[in-house]
Amino acid sequence: MAHNGNGDTIETGIDGIEEDEQVQNQKDMEFKEEEVSLERVFKSQEVLPWRKQLTLRGLAVSLCLSILFSFIVMKLNLTTGIIPSLNVSAGLLGFFFVRTWTKLLDKSGMLRQPFTRQENTVIQTCVVASSGIAFSGGFGSYLLGMSELVADKTSDISDIKNPSLGWIIGFLFVVSFIGLFSVLPLTKIMIINFKLTYPSGTATANLINSFHTPEGAILAKKQVKVLGKFFTLSFLWGLFQWFYTAADGCGFESFPSLGLRAYQYRFYFDFSTIYVGVGMICPYIINVSVLLGGILSWGIMWPLIEKKEGQWYPPNLHDTDMNGIQGYKVFIASALMLGDGLYNLFKVLGHTLIGTYKQISDRPRENVLPVADQNSSSSPTQISYDDQRRIQFFLKDQTPTYFAVGGYVAIAAVSIITVPHIFPQLKWYHILVIYLFAPSLAFCSAYGCGLTNWSLASAYGKLIIFAIGAWAGASHGGVLAGLAACGVMMNIISTASDLMQDFKTGYLTLSSPRSMFVNQIIGTTMGCVISPCVFWVFYMTFKDLGAPKGRYPAPHAIVYRHMALLGTEGFSSLPKHCLLFSYIFFGSAIVINLIKDLMGKKRGWFIPLPMAMAIPFYIGPYFAIDMCVGSLILFVWEKMNKAKADAFAPAVASGLICGDGIWTLPASILAIAGVKPPICMKFLSRTTNARVDAFLGS
Repeated sequence: MAHNGNGDTIETGIDGIEEDEQVQNQKDMEFKEEEVSLERVFKSQEVLPWRKQLTLRGLAVSLCLSILFSFIVMKLNLTTGIIPSLNVSAGLLGFFFVRTWTKLLDKSGMLRQPFTRQENTVIQTCVVASSGIAFSGGFGSYLLGMSELVADKTSDISDIKNPSLGWIIGFLFVVSFIGLFSVLPLTKIMIINFKLTYPSGTATANLINSFHTPEGAILAKKQVKVLGKFFTLSFLWGLFQWFYTAADGCGFESFPSLGLRAYQYRFYFDFSTIYVGVGMICPYIINVSVLLGGILSWGIMWPLIEKKEGQWYPPNLHDTDMNGIQGYKVFIASALMLGDGLYNLFKVLGHTLIGTYKQISDRPRENVLPVADQNSSSSPTQISYDDQRRIQFFLKDQTPTYFAVGGYVAIAAVSIITVPHIFPQLKWYHILVIYLFAPSLAFCSAYGCGLTNWSLASAYGKLIIFAIGAWAGASHGGVLAGLAACGVMMNIISTASDLMQDFKTGYLTLSSPRSMFVNQIIGTTMGCVISPCVFWVFYMTFKDLGAPKGRYPAPHAIVYRHMALLGTEGFSSLPKHCLLFSYIFFGSAIVINLIKDLMGKKRGWFIPLPMAMAIPFYIGPYFAIDMCVGSLILFVWEKMNKAKADAFAPAVASGLICGDGIWTLPASILAIAGVKPPICMKFLSRTTNARVDAFLGS
């Protein structure tokens, strides 16, 4: 501070300097923000009204991709149940098809509406909503568990309901839409106020945004070219393998690559490109966990338990008899899954309660929770340009709360009336109780998914199996009641989590929530028809469906059925020490998860995941070897050229998955038409081969 001759305080010079510095700092910040701001890149692009984001070409592409992805999800569902996130693949293929179409129209001068990232997002939303029904519809779990096909492998064949297109489509239509309305009023809370990450939704948005920048379009072309190349190779490889599969146990999928003794215990590489691709997408720890579970079960436990035949369980039982070694396989796997599911369920509930409390306590000026149709209280001057623009467009077309509540009540009423006609064992009051609790559980699942990317639909479904099964009782069809109730709950939880993931994608791409919600309904409608038809193709074509050693063992179906049996009848029929092993592995799943969480992400990254470990306990580790090969390819690629691997690995994996998945369609058509492969390629030991030669020579 200085004084002049008159004694006046002179501060203007310093204030002026400070003001100049503040202005310069603000300009520097604005310049830096402009450099990193994504929305400034798209500022010149007009964001079309929500109705124009829904296009006929988009619906046509969505329909084609929905059929493709339904086959992929169904095949994965009926083999191992491990289904990676296909959002990125849907966004990539949607970009490829529509961009190709618009380029052709542009060259002919007939293009009326350019292809935008909003339309790309809406297509991806529709495809994921449609193909998601292939999972939540229970075709590889609760729905197939009702069938005689699976019941034959248990000691109880009284409570059965065989699949039929009519009742499956009807059931899905009355239970699949309500989940969309259950968390709709909370979209602003989840996306804007809580700022939940939703990793899959964010990754998909980043991909779509990058596609529609000038540099991203060039990279996208290269990615699409790579995807097409590996799609073709995967499809042709499936065709080539088909020629050698004239009977069961024939072909490359039965190649004893690790030796005949290892092959007996399902340790072999089966040349499945779909699981090599899945391995490239799934995190390393999942693939390693699956392999570790296979080694623990088929490499150590089952050979040791087989030596106890005649002591712990009767000798000479059929492979599928639950009183024998099959009982250990199913119930130990179930215990691992249930322990992991319950731990994560309560973990997410805890995160939800703590997170909700913190979010509310950090907003002392608000007296009530914000809902979807309230205005944002955030000051636009306190947030970045990108967030200002995203919030503006996200709140522009919000669906009113009264519409969401009215839709939920209306669909619930229809479901309460209709579902008991499809499943008389499931009473109207059972469904009413489910729908009363479902919104809060859907919120917990959607919140947890935003934090961890982990959907707990199956965990809630398993709890409902026990609760409703025990409530209904064995004498009143408790098995079917529990499985059907599981379907009702799983559809609500799964669609609610998927909806929030897609809303996060829409928020980051300036897509209208209203256009996305409408396309969710369209996609769900498609899925309620496409998924049952795709399942029917598998059900009618592959006679080994559900067989433990078959091509499509559907491991979760028998697990779900036995959970329903346990809920109604108890543990009396299990082989010796099976219950003890189940308790040990149930507790181990909780302890492993607890250790992993206590060690934190940096130190606990190598701790295996019990849910992934449980899957090979029933069907063997052969697919784990495929997935680990995919991980190895990705690992080596990243070591050689990480930038190229990051850019093109998802495209390679998507091509491998899509090519093998779409081959299932012509393979099914050939089987239905009675066209059989001409060659059976089998592998024999030297001794067996000598006997065969001697027999043929005689």
